[in-house]
Amino acid sequence: MDLTPLIPAGRQIVESYGGGRFRVTGVTYEGSVLVFSARTIPWPVAAMDQLNEQTLEPVVAEAQAGGIDLLLLGCGARMAIVPAGVRQHLRAAGVVVESMDTGAASRTYNVLMADGRRVAAALIAFHN
Repeated sequence: MDLTPLIPAGRQIVESYGGGRFRVTGVTYEGSVLVFSARTIPWPVAAMDQLNEQTLEPVVAEAQAGGIDLLLLGCGARMAIVPAGVRQHLRAAGVVVESMDTGAASRTYNVLMADGRRVAAALIAFHN
């Protein structure tokens, strides 16, 4: 029995994470990434204290284009609280943010994306 989710063609899926890198739909990225349904881009955030309105601008742009309404924030090895100002900035753009450790965010993104949800993942890389 095949238990892998059915992924629509052209959708991004997080295949692996750890060691400071991600493998998304056959491409390896060093460092943190933003994963949208149709593309993945490097993200210059190495820790939660670097999270701000400017570093989340690609997420806001995607939301304004109608691409997402939920952001899964992978905080690294451990879950952390999203600063209130960042949460409010995203909410004003129509995006709900849920924070969790990066592994959980990667797995949850895959499930929700496969289910057709308008979801993105902001994943902070970590070394395990």
